[in-house]
Amino acid sequence: MCNLYRMTKPADAVRSLFRARGNVAPNFAAEVYPKYTGLVVAEGEVRTMTWGFPRHAVSKKTGKPLKPTATNNARDDKLRGNPMWRDSFRDRRCLIPVTAWAEAEGAAGAMTRTWYSLPNQELFAVAGIWRPTDEWGNAYSMVMVDGCEQMADVHDRMPTILAPENWERWTDGTPDEAFSLLRIWEGPLIVDRTDVPWFARASAPAPLL
Repeated sequence: MCNLYRMTKPADAVRSLFRARGNVAPNFAAEVYPKYTGLVVAEGEVRTMTWGFPRHAVSKKTGKPLKPTATNNARDDKLRGNPMWRDSFRDRRCLIPVTAWAEAEGAAGAMTRTWYSLPNQELFAVAGIWRPTDEWGNAYSMVMVDGCEQMADVHDRMPTILAPENWERWTDGTPDEAFSLLRIWEGPLIVDRTDVPWFARASAPAPLL
């Protein structure tokens, strides 16, 4: 599952590529982690939202509520039945602009970051859903499908990459039309294996100029 991705293009580039409205010029991180602010295209507009739907739990020791955690990935096979995702999939689908996403590779305790991106595409769209929350304002989650062959040795799930001709069908089509787009990616990937530890310190949000 994806717990880290890059989005290194400014909001203006996102507006242009996705032909979206909006005058967003906030601070957001080039590397996006759960609970970070990221850019999405929702209802034809570029917006900032928090990555991850809040999930609540209570302490087993005290019985008191814990701080909510971020559920930042939604499985394709859970979208229609799980109450956490069902209404958002039906009514609030969005596009998540991505430059590359990372997976942890290697032995436990020594995992490194392996990055995946598309050849000849500095920016592409991943399927997402969103909803308003009391905790973090509007929040979004990535939709995951089975991993393609090129990443089978690292992880069995991956973000749903949407071809440009399917962007509007994902956001504005019927739930059945949108669901038909949740399939294994058949195109090539660029695989960049690095020596950077998976648990390296997160980069602070910074403005993209």
